[in-house]
Amino acid sequence: MGTPTPLRPPRPVVKRTARAILLELDPDDPYGPASIVLIKRTRPDSPHPYWITPGGGVERGDRTVVDALHREVDEELGGKVVDVVPAFVDTLSHPLPHPAGEGGAVDDGTLVEPHGVKVQHFFVCRLAAMDLARRHGPEVDDPNGEYEVVRLPFTREGVTSVNVVPPRLRAYLAANIEGVRALLAPDLG
Repeated sequence: MGTPTPLRPPRPVVKRTARAILLELDPDDPYGPASIVLIKRTRPDSPHPYWITPGGGVERGDRTVVDALHREVDEELGGKVVDVVPAFVDTLSHPLPHPAGEGGAVDDGTLVEPHGVKVQHFFVCRLAAMDLARRHGPEVDDPNGEYEVVRLPFTREGVTSVNVVPPRLRAYLAANIEGVRALLAPDLG
């Protein structure tokens, strides 16, 4: 037998995000119709919008990833969530910052060359309240394009009718509508 190939060291986690698979359900009929709340994102340099879940980066002041989720939902939607349940993790290549002048970086420390990963934590949660007049943060204060809050039916047809990103989330949701809803079932525990 040949010499085994040594294991590669894990890629460093460069960024973590907390994102809400945010469902609106009737508390008196948890198995009835449901909507998912998404943000339709249109960049100024592209005519092609895409839809994202509310959320964003975990910041130094966030005690936990779930704390980051609550902060982001408050910023982006003026919202509150309850019944927060981990559902899906997506790992993507992500560039590392290089000190100025090293490794092909430009002097302003711009990110170049993918060496690490971004881990996106997706949580299923129930929308408890939303007041779009309370929105704040960079997406509202200094927007780069449009951020429109939309509701879609939480069905296979609903989540595949638009360009939900990342694509692995779109596929996960389309394949697991019933399972995602079951994560919010009253008898889950």
